[in-house]
Amino acid sequence: MVGVDLSGKTALITGGTKGIGLASALALAEAGARVFLTYKWGSVDLSKLAGKFAALGAPTPGFHQADAAEERDTERLMEELSGSTQGIDIFVSNVSFALRTQSLEDYKKRSLFKTLEYSTWPLIDYTRRIKARFGRYPRYVVGISSDGPDHFYKGYDFVAAAKALLEFFSRYLSVHLLAEGSRVNVLRFGTVDTESFRAIFGQEFFSFIRKQGAAGGMILQPQDCGKAVLALCSGWLDAVNGQIISVDYGLPFQDNSMMRYLNQMEKE
Repeated sequence: MVGVDLSGKTALITGGTKGIGLASALALAEAGARVFLTYKWGSVDLSKLAGKFAALGAPTPGFHQADAAEERDTERLMEELSGSTQGIDIFVSNVSFALRTQSLEDYKKRSLFKTLEYSTWPLIDYTRRIKARFGRYPRYVVGISSDGPDHFYKGYDFVAAAKALLEFFSRYLSVHLLAEGSRVNVLRFGTVDTESFRAIFGQEFFSFIRKQGAAGGMILQPQDCGKAVLALCSGWLDAVNGQIISVDYGLPFQDNSMMRYLNQMEKE
């Protein structure tokens, strides 16, 4: 089988120090890409993270503290990157942040706009600034989404809205950048066992869903997501453009009330 060789390519991943972002960075780096990762929230043990890349035989990534919603941070990031590379070949817009809402009374315009600043706008802003700084757009632009736009999850209102808008703009970007040779797609991941997922929905979710009949292998791990990102940026899928691609092991198709009822009836 022909492997993926990204030697000589560079990748920028927002929120790249944990979860899906880190898994994507590791997959791209293992394939030979030089990666640059942004981080903002919480403490980050950079030496420990660097060790993960060293274990793969990959170069130490560039770590850049930058708030994806702050234009000054974004401009400073571009300036820092220009001192290390002559362009960005792969851009993964991964950062997402939103206020949890339990009822309509929790809806605040300011909170919604802040959610969009973090979870939607960087897809556009970073892409444009990369062109302005380096004279060319990334070859691959990948937005990270979830199945929130198509499902109701309590407290997930603003996240779902931001992801839906991210997906909408990705389609338009794919048209605007086609003549530049870019490919713009969104990966819509299903249930992923990450720290952020557990923080939102609780530690017990995964044991619950297994009791409901879901096979353990149908729950996404971050490395599964990283492989999907790598595939989109491998050069083998360049005919794929402007698409919202579901990556979920097919779990949502069979995760419904009727199946849970039938599974329970079989047990009884």
